Amino acid sequence: MNENLNNFLSNLKKKNPGEPEFLQAVEEVATSIISFIESEPRYKNTKILERMVEPERVIIFRVPWLDDKGEVQVNRGFRVQMNSAIGPYKGGLRFHPSVTLSVLKFLAFEQIFKNSLTGLPMGAGKGGSDFDPKGKSDNEVMKFCQSFMTELYRHVGEDTDIPAGDIGVGNREIGFLFGQYKRIAGSFNGVLTGKGNEWGGSHIRPEATGYGLIYFVDEILKTKNESIKGKTVIISGSGNVAQYAAEKCIQNGAKVLTLSDSHGFVYDPNGIDNEKLAFIKHLKNDEHGSIKEYATKFGCEYFEGERPWRIKCDIALPNATQNELNEEDAQLLVKNGCICVAEGANMPCTPEAVAIFLKAKIFYAPGKAANAGGVAVSGLEMSQNSQRYSWTRAEVDMKLKSIMHEIHEQCMKYGKEADGYINYERGANISGFVKVADAMLAQGIV
Repeated sequence: MNENLNNFLSNLKKKNPGEPEFLQAVEEVATSIISFIESEPRYKNTKILERMVEPERVIIFRVPWLDDKGEVQVNRGFRVQMNSAIGPYKGGLRFHPSVTLSVLKFLAFEQIFKNSLTGLPMGAGKGGSDFDPKGKSDNEVMKFCQSFMTELYRHVGEDTDIPAGDIGVGNREIGFLFGQYKRIAGSFNGVLTGKGNEWGGSHIRPEATGYGLIYFVDEILKTKNESIKGKTVIISGSGNVAQYAAEKCIQNGAKVLTLSDSHGFVYDPNGIDNEKLAFIKHLKNDEHGSIKEYATKFGCEYFEGERPWRIKCDIALPNATQNELNEEDAQLLVKNGCICVAEGANMPCTPEAVAIFLKAKIFYAPGKAANAGGVAVSGLEMSQNSQRYSWTRAEVDMKLKSIMHEIHEQCMKYGKEADGYINYERGANISGFVKVADAMLAQGIV
């Protein structure tokens, strides 16, 4: 290992004990960009990477609320304001029992590069709570959101920090959060994105991450004069990103074979069509049921407690959660002829899995590039809010396609190797780094 990289990572681990997700995310980026930093005179002796991995501010707070039984519940709230070199902090709120400071620091660090790649003036942040909205009544979710925002409101603002949704934070939660912010602050502004279309939201925001993922895959395939039409696709997850990635695949003529949830996955060799996808949307969004019910209704196989990576495919889209695709899974995908892996989730592939993809020279698109469509449309929502104007669905979709095309171009600029292979991991990391690092240096030691 490069001596400078080794020293950097050693110091990072000493300063951030017990934060495995954050350390993993930083190591992945640092490993791919350290040689670039060393080759650029303007970055030498600036400790720019050491500054970039340190959050500008971390807020941790108590969130007390009353459940429907009248009993007091207490959760922990977080906001990691990571980097504001190119714009106000921007990033989602996650409500899930797995939320820890390490998870949010990893997500906020990834957000630096993702937001930079969009070309929009957005800094990076991430927040949330260990609160689990599953199984809670609307009244309980509202009480929690109101308590959460009663503390968070003093740290956010349309020119300071603009949170969005993430896992566990959908239209319902954004509505409750926004209502409480407006009630306390006394103003109607764009302090949150992911709002309803009727009150300041943007068209195709729910679809943006999934649609953008497929637009990016299309850009990858174009480099080989191919398209997604006729390709077989396996997808993990069955939430927002997975649903709309599947929808766009179907629209573009691909065959979607799998979807999953935390209990297992379904394999439909006939392909998931629009009718079947509509059933999944109702099942997951309205009934909050198990994906197993799909197998029962449509007579296909269900694999309890498994993930779909052993199913033969052309394209694999890990869309569920971090570290869901490991070394063994990667070996199976390569063996079965997979040509492209694109991350709809954040860091779903382990470092060992990524190494196998890169060694096999199959296309691997990291989440910071491939799933940037969600935050891109959040940025477009911010622009519409500033203008007090709403663009049409077609206009937003056109802008999203353009942004994903430009992200791909940036990845190619820094990721194309001598043999023509495009290392999207390296390309995304360097491109995202350069814009933020240059802005930080221009603004002095702050």
